[in-house]
Amino acid sequence: MKSLKNIALLLLFSIGVFLMPFELKAESFRSVITGTLDVSQEQDRVLILGINDSALINLGANTRFLRGIEIELTAPQAWLQYHGSVVMAVYNNLNHSTAIGVSDIVGNRIGFEPLPAKLQIVYQIPLRPAHGLRTTHFATVATDVIPASSFPILFRLAMVVKGMGAELENMVFNFSVRPIFSNEGAVRFIPRYPPQLRDKPFTLLVNDVVIENITEELVLREGENHMVILSEDYRNESRRFVVERAKTLDLVINLQDPTPLIIFEGPQNASVFLNNAPVARDREIQVEPGLHEARFQIGDYTVTRTLNIQRGKTYRIALTVDLVIQEIE
Repeated sequence: MKSLKNIALLLLFSIGVFLMPFELKAESFRSVITGTLDVSQEQDRVLILGINDSALINLGANTRFLRGIEIELTAPQAWLQYHGSVVMAVYNNLNHSTAIGVSDIVGNRIGFEPLPAKLQIVYQIPLRPAHGLRTTHFATVATDVIPASSFPILFRLAMVVKGMGAELENMVFNFSVRPIFSNEGAVRFIPRYPPQLRDKPFTLLVNDVVIENITEELVLREGENHMVILSEDYRNESRRFVVERAKTLDLVINLQDPTPLIIFEGPQNASVFLNNAPVARDREIQVEPGLHEARFQIGDYTVTRTLNIQRGKTYRIALTVDLVIQEIE
């Protein structure tokens, strides 16, 4: 049996390694398709693959933040004595009749490699040129990029040499697929205009960069980002927001009237005056920019302050009464 396995290994390495460039030709073969896995953030399904079984892999509709997919095979302990006798192969451009069950399959082989002597076997397939994936002791990265337009693809297990025994022929592997997301997300800006100032211009800066078209989604690195609103018609605003990996954030921008506001707070028995006119407490009062006089009066006690009110700001003016205790020697 060892000599057969050695011959099989020599044959395999003479043919090629996982996704090395070679001429693509359509192959015809029969295989048992055990199921379909859709690459998504939520899915955590596992298929059972036997020798000569296959699985279909779909990407789903949203591939914007995908930089690759990760295929994992979990082998039984007995696999270690048979390693090199089974290969994995990946196909695209599948015939449309491919379905779950026993199928006659036609497709282009784009990946081929003997299964290594591991109980956990991981392959990573990049979907974009600047994927940043690297082969490690844990995972093998394909040398070629498989674009999203190539999906669905078919993953297949196949025995190299017959007559290896019933144990290998009946062996099964756990098969799963996971997405590999880029460290990016997106933000969609949703401006809300005050009724009296609709559609006035404003400038939006994100991380100190002017955004020319706020109607388009903006792709950003995950984490905290900084937004600034500058305008002659609305209040200037500065805000921080967090972008999550592979998610789109709807960020509502409530544009505000730049008319300055004053809020007075004080005891119930205090009279409040603005420019010698009585005003109410605990409510927003609109004023024009410039100098204003605020006065609190409680009986014969009066406190007066002159205020320089600026455009686009809100002021809270409060009268507080404090009790000071001091020890005198």
